[in-house]
Amino acid sequence: MSHKAEKFGVVVSNKMQKSIVVAVGWQVRHGLYGKSQRKTSKFVAHNEGNEAKVGDTVAIAESRPLSRRKRWIVTRVVAKAQAI
Repeated sequence: MSHKAEKFGVVVSNKMQKSIVVAVGWQVRHGLYGKSQRKTSKFVAHNEGNEAKVGDTVAIAESRPLSRRKRWIVTRVVAKAQAI
């Protein structure tokens, strides 16, 4: 069994067919001043069946290259977005 990297993030766009954009955030401390900073990276992930919607928290795992920017696959929807 291979141990692929898994990340958790929030879906920020689902306007593509079978693809979503996931924003993954983390905190890092500044090297000189020690202040905590929030960093964010956006990943394009494969969303077969279009089950993830904007605002959902999802888990994504590494995969083989699926297109020019798509190297991640949605493994599961962790939490659905709040309905307003």
